[in-house]
Amino acid sequence: EEDRTILDWLTPIDFTAQQHDNISQRQAGTGQWLLDSDEFQSWIQTDKQTLFCPGIPGAGKTILTSILVEELTSQFYDNKNVGIAYLYCNFRRQDEQKKVDLLASLLKQFTRHQPILPEVVKDLYNQHSAQRTKPSFDEISRSLQSTIAMYSRVFIVIDALDECNVADGSRSAFLSELFSLQTKCTVNIFATSRFGTEFSAIFQNSLSLEIRASEHDVRRFLDGHILALPGFVRRSLDLQEEVKREIVKAVDGMFLLAKLHLDSLAGKKSLKAIRTALINLPSGSHAYDSAYKDAMVRIEGQIADEEELAKQVLSWITCAKRPLTTTELQHALAIEKGESKLDHDNLPDIEDLVTVCAGLVTVDEQSNIIRLVHYTTQEYFRRSQGDWFPDAEANIAERCITYLSFETFTQGFCQTDEEYEERLQSNHLFVYAAQNWGHHGRMALTLDHELGVAVAKFLQKEANVSSSSQGLFAVKRWPVHKKYSQETRKNITGVHLAAYFGIKSVVKLLLDNPIEADSQESDGRTPLSWAAENGHDAVLKLFLETGEIEADSRDSDGWTPLSWAAWKGHEAVAKILLETKEVEADSKDSEGWTPLSWAAWN
Repeated sequence: EEDRTILDWLTPIDFTAQQHDNISQRQAGTGQWLLDSDEFQSWIQTDKQTLFCPGIPGAGKTILTSILVEELTSQFYDNKNVGIAYLYCNFRRQDEQKKVDLLASLLKQFTRHQPILPEVVKDLYNQHSAQRTKPSFDEISRSLQSTIAMYSRVFIVIDALDECNVADGSRSAFLSELFSLQTKCTVNIFATSRFGTEFSAIFQNSLSLEIRASEHDVRRFLDGHILALPGFVRRSLDLQEEVKREIVKAVDGMFLLAKLHLDSLAGKKSLKAIRTALINLPSGSHAYDSAYKDAMVRIEGQIADEEELAKQVLSWITCAKRPLTTTELQHALAIEKGESKLDHDNLPDIEDLVTVCAGLVTVDEQSNIIRLVHYTTQEYFRRSQGDWFPDAEANIAERCITYLSFETFTQGFCQTDEEYEERLQSNHLFVYAAQNWGHHGRMALTLDHELGVAVAKFLQKEANVSSSSQGLFAVKRWPVHKKYSQETRKNITGVHLAAYFGIKSVVKLLLDNPIEADSQESDGRTPLSWAAENGHDAVLKLFLETGEIEADSRDSDGWTPLSWAAWKGHEAVAKILLETKEVEADSKDSEGWTPLSWAAWN
């Protein structure tokens, strides 16, 4: 029990469910070409080797990675001296896949497979848990090196490096650390990515093998799914062969395209319709866009209720700030404007959520995540959102504030962990809505005044704001994290939340009313301080223009708004504050740090 607590404390991230979901999608007999290749055989038989496998979008890199992981775990199942760890990078999870998170996940995996928890990991836990702090990148790195040294050989597998966070330097720092480990220990590295000049340079001295969907694998996939086509296709072996031949010809190494093309034939009602579609199968560099547009045309050809449901599903999944579970999405779609509670009779069926979306949506059974079928699908809808669901952000924001305004949340701040967790279990969308309504609102409110009025009205409901703020900030960092729901800030006002999310139009509406715009929450922070921390310079200016708000207020730790801006690296905010001539540029917090100290540290 103690070991599990320590492992969960390191990181809650666990890729086991994703590995299970990925390998379950494998069509029997596919991927063997990778395992039989000279490059893979050289990699697995030689110490300290790196095998880099770039590929075009939709070539099947993630499924092949899961096949490789299964091969490693099978081949070294009885060898306790061989350590295996894997990471699946995901552009939708970049906030939880920074360099320290990825390194911590590797440490967790290698630690978990040791018969006794390494002392270096126990020491790390004992050092930080009492202070409720988390270990630094360097601390995890040292612990990882010590743990890896306990194995005679180690395999590290990383899928989709191109989806790893690059903005804060996480990707380059993480890769540098891996290569450093490889020089010190017997580490073999396998990585996949889209093609890119950055990776060509990084892996120029490594083994390399391009991933493309082989004709054999595409045919095996089509063999396994062709019976989903209409009966007149199922009854004709010649027609089945024609379908397979034309799809193989069109996909040019893109596994995903084979699926999309097959899906596009599912609704055809005649031999002529099938053959016409086969002649016009999209191929080449714009094939995905054409296939996705064709899928949307099919969606718009459904009855009105199904079309509406499909567009709601696609808009939520596309615009969500993180992957959603099926239950979260069901609850989101069941929200009704003007209602004060969720009607469970209005929950849509999960199967319907998938079937109305013309093959563009899938459910990962182990993790219960409902998602778009591929990264390229997300990219397509990001580019064409204005064509298919232009009001998505406003609709999502409105549903979130309707949800957070429900009667159940008028009870306000939960006073115990038990009470708070009961709230979570009864209200499945609560955490998502509390943490993200403002992000959706900020994106929508540039155009929608009516939504701004609705948001301002919500933010004047003191009890609901209190409930929402607890959902925004309460984080259970490990399973035995006691009183985590009570460690969050209290006395938060609607102006604090509007400032936190940077919603200028709503802040302006709230300032027009007699409110305490300079009020302090339980940590002594003002709305201006929150705007400064999050880099919302337009909101900051709005506060300063009132002439009634202190620009240099100190919180309970002695931090000023300038300190927060410096710590987070918000240069524009720092400049605005300094130009007021009302802030002390070299003020010291309770630890003796100045804004300049924090800027240099950052």
